[in-house]
Amino acid sequence: MKAVIAIDSLKGSLSSMEAGYAAADGIRRVHGQDAEIIVRPLADGGEGTVEALVSGMNGIIQNVMVTGPLGTPVNCEYGIIESSHTAVIEMSGAAGITLVPDEKRNPLYTTTYGVGEVIKDAISKGCRRFIVGIGGSATNDGGIGMLQALGYGFLDKEGKQVPFGARGLEVLEEITDTYVLPELAECEFRVACDVTNILCGEEGCSAVFGPQKGATPSMIMQMDKWLEKYAALAEKKCTKVNANQAGTGAAGGLGFAFLSFTNAVLESGIKIVLEETSLEKYMENADIVITGEGRLDGQTAMGKAPVGVARLAKKHNIPVTAFAGSVTKEAIACNQNGIDAFFPILRGVTTLEDAMKPENAKANMADTVEQVFRLLNIRRK
Repeated sequence: MKAVIAIDSLKGSLSSMEAGYAAADGIRRVHGQDAEIIVRPLADGGEGTVEALVSGMNGIIQNVMVTGPLGTPVNCEYGIIESSHTAVIEMSGAAGITLVPDEKRNPLYTTTYGVGEVIKDAISKGCRRFIVGIGGSATNDGGIGMLQALGYGFLDKEGKQVPFGARGLEVLEEITDTYVLPELAECEFRVACDVTNILCGEEGCSAVFGPQKGATPSMIMQMDKWLEKYAALAEKKCTKVNANQAGTGAAGGLGFAFLSFTNAVLESGIKIVLEETSLEKYMENADIVITGEGRLDGQTAMGKAPVGVARLAKKHNIPVTAFAGSVTKEAIACNQNGIDAFFPILRGVTTLEDAMKPENAKANMADTVEQVFRLLNIRRK
């Protein structure tokens, strides 16, 4: 028996690797120590990506104090994979909406400056490759805060750096690159972005995502005009500016900043993770692939991490079983997207709080996987 396990984190309960090891325990109860079980990290480029890739790829967690979205210091955790000089960053750790209390949400003032500080810290530690998840932002500054931290000048009519937040775009008159960190030219960025919105207009970042960040209708109209002006200035400075490219509106225009001012590509988060972890290579000659996440639902079937794993497995005609904290009626669509069978791991009536306790989730995962593999073992006999 060779089983390959890649389960996304059960958020608030188990990390990707913890869930994987619990599933492995269940398999070993049936097949003993002779079973070849490979546990690999899984994430979709959002929350949990740093933890998954660092723990699954022998990386090292780094902590750095940076400028938070409100301009006050926050501790940001990111990862370094030393073997490939790769930094793994979640922008939400430095500029995420969860760092801003509801009553203080206002994209006129929130900044991505801390994201640039994290990148700068990683560069100083030898990193030249970057995996950056840009979901969950509190910002709508077009990424100028990040770029300011990396040495770009975003100047007003007096030649001073514009203030933090989207309001800085209002007074922006000139973009300079005199003091840009020289090492930035050596860096490559794989940006995990599953958002297709463009920078401006009805489908732009201000209109679509502004309200959840605290923007009023009048603020949305203002910010959209400022971003349009910013894009025109960027076009004079950079050769690859395209404000209508899908994903430029991600994270309040941070996608635009990466594409225009750095050597970056925007890609599906699960695609990046599957490639960086070389999951397909580990599937060679596997008898079964195990995947899952906290909740399997209709969204899972539309291309979330477990379906990404299943599609890889199906290239090699390997059966796929998924386990989740809970499943919805709509999860049946997963069966048409590579997951042959799926199972909730809850073993009885319980509260959400108890179900999410790590010790309970581990036991439930191991016990459920054990019973499924006992059934599969009957067929093997």
